[in-house]
Amino acid sequence: MASYKRDFLTARHDDYESKFNDWNFHLLSYLGGQDYQNGYLLNRYVLESDEEYIKRMNNTPIDNHCKNVVQIYSSFLFRVPPTRNYGSLSGDEQLNNFLKDADLDGRSFDNIIREMQINASIYGTCWAIMDKPAVQTETRAEEIQLDIRPYLSVYTPENVLNWQFQRMINGRYELVSLTLLENLQNDVATIRVWTKEDISTLMVKDFNKGYSTSQPILVDEMPNMINEIPAVILYNQKSQKRGIGISDLQDVAELQKAIYNDYSEIEQLIRLSNHPSLVKTPNVEASAGAGSIIEMPEDMEPNLKPYIIQPSSQSLDGIMSNIQMKVDAINRVTHMGSVRGTEKTINSGIALQTEFELLNARLSEKADYLENAEEHIWRLFAKWQDKEFDGEIEYPDSFNLRDYSADLQFLQVAKASGVSSDTFAKEVDKQIARAVVEDDDKLADIDSEIEAKPRPIGQFSTPAIEGEEVAEG
Repeated sequence: MASYKRDFLTARHDDYESKFNDWNFHLLSYLGGQDYQNGYLLNRYVLESDEEYIKRMNNTPIDNHCKNVVQIYSSFLFRVPPTRNYGSLSGDEQLNNFLKDADLDGRSFDNIIREMQINASIYGTCWAIMDKPAVQTETRAEEIQLDIRPYLSVYTPENVLNWQFQRMINGRYELVSLTLLENLQNDVATIRVWTKEDISTLMVKDFNKGYSTSQPILVDEMPNMINEIPAVILYNQKSQKRGIGISDLQDVAELQKAIYNDYSEIEQLIRLSNHPSLVKTPNVEASAGAGSIIEMPEDMEPNLKPYIIQPSSQSLDGIMSNIQMKVDAINRVTHMGSVRGTEKTINSGIALQTEFELLNARLSEKADYLENAEEHIWRLFAKWQDKEFDGEIEYPDSFNLRDYSADLQFLQVAKASGVSSDTFAKEVDKQIARAVVEDDDKLADIDSEIEAKPRPIGQFSTPAIEGEEVAEG
């Protein structure tokens, strides 16, 4: 029986401590909305009261670039579904049930994978545990009847408190200890500790207190039936540290925060320009509203007369220009200028192609990590089922990022060039089809039709008009 002290259960990994603030900031930046406004991300003015600061936070709009970037990456990655060959698992009676309900809470496996990818994009990593209910059954048939099968639980990094990798004899690093925060309510934490030998669930009171005399309570303990920790790490981009990845938002979030502060300045400028400040002596009855009357003593000195301070709105253009520079910087670091940019920021054909290639490389790297994580999931699924995974998972290597409007113009010119080659004409037709149609099956049919049908060489094919006679020769 394993015995865990309070200090062990509440301890955080060194990298957890150093990354926690970044994780929180990136999550707030992705969520936006009220959570972002309540994050005290606005720079505070000198001598600004708490009331004024909170009012300014509530009045400042949020332009959420972080969510937009994460969602664009995700949309490209899952536009074409991965090819899954389950190998010997294809005959597993519970495979379809797992694909339909992977977490025993109604979410499909595809939805779980997409959720993991989005979390990895935000945090740099996302964890998943492949577990199986510890229900004793007499036969395999009874297990199938009761739907006792492996399932996935997703954990974001702030819930993965501690972990330890160890180098094995074969040179590989293996996860040998994992501490998970399963639940936290009223400062009472449910902690699960995984080792290769045991799985322990404990309750810890006063979890966030630096010092407490309360001792952990063992809720449950059972042997680890597969003799490995069934944890899968999906990396967004690997860092130099195991268990820690690089977020897509590490630069974007700071730029978004700067834009957020710029918008606050705009709101302040508009408010002050439309509502000027009145400067007066205490004994003068005056207001600055429309149609107001200022009563002054007849013998008042000229230098004491009330006057209005109205800031100029000329600086508004400078702030807007500054915001656009930061938006352009976001597009550069994410390689999304061609996707997120406006017509005013469209680059040359060569620059666009370079950006497409950089974005494609970034997406291809993400797809490789998804592929590795998913194959690990299936290996664990097979192990829980006393089988071996001999299948293969393939995510797209290329994401066909092109400027289709420019391609079509080029292809039209090529088609009308008069090249005396039937092969050339057919290849141009195929490229035109690829600029319009994305479905691979339909493209295969189109290619077959193009090859089978003779075409006029060096010109566009025009359907004959009904009743029109075509002269021979």
